[in-house]
Amino acid sequence: MPLSMKVGPYTVIALTDGAGPFFSPRAEAFPDATAEQWSAADRFDPGALDAEGRWWLQFRAFAIRGDRGVTLVDAGIGPADSPAAAWAPVPGALPDSLAEAGIEPSEVETVVLTHLHTDHVGWAVVGGKEPRPFFPNARYLLQRAELDALEQINPPLRSSVIDPLRTTGQLHLLDGETTLRSGERVIATPGHTPGHQSVLVESGRELLAVTGDLLVHAIQLLHPDLTYAHEMDPQQARVSRTHVLDARTTHTLHLATPHLTDPFVVGGGR
Repeated sequence: MPLSMKVGPYTVIALTDGAGPFFSPRAEAFPDATAEQWSAADRFDPGALDAEGRWWLQFRAFAIRGDRGVTLVDAGIGPADSPAAAWAPVPGALPDSLAEAGIEPSEVETVVLTHLHTDHVGWAVVGGKEPRPFFPNARYLLQRAELDALEQINPPLRSSVIDPLRTTGQLHLLDGETTLRSGERVIATPGHTPGHQSVLVESGRELLAVTGDLLVHAIQLLHPDLTYAHEMDPQQARVSRTHVLDARTTHTLHLATPHLTDPFVVGGGR
């Protein structure tokens, strides 16, 4: 069974889609990181470095099961012909991971796409020349600011993902913070991309944030101010990252991360 975490009435389930090396060296991705910072990050997440010294990524989505249905956060790297095929280890295993968790695609009521990078939308729409949403009964939620910036982010996704979801009436645009009918909160966390969003699951003083690419490596958890070269607005990304991590002053904060070795980490970092 996939790893999971309980937060009040919610069960957050980590769904593996694949694992593989990043497309560029991590020193290029975090050019300002010091040797001491890398050493601390490697102690925190030793699995993020493979035997050849490459940055090794996990690719995963998260299902949130509550009393009022199933929400999926992100859609992984996708099948063999997905947009991520140029660099990610496709085909992904998300359908098998969903089955292991006892979730049918038709059961998913909401799909939150944190942003429009190819390793987060791979299973959103499948079928190649005859595209169809993989989750036939779901509302797909995207920040309006993300769609507005699509030409800067990844123009081909308009025909392969956005247009098919519009054709079926399943694409729904958000403007900032939104509470889902199942109880989770979607918050805008821009910077990595203009309309990046994250999902908060809260019960009392316990808070879990499904981060998307707000955090892609443990070094950002230990040193949130570090610039990540693949952020479209590094300063705004730092503000968004700090805003989420600041919740650890008032809550027991857990992070559900798509790319770190362990899917669930404590928000305090050390």
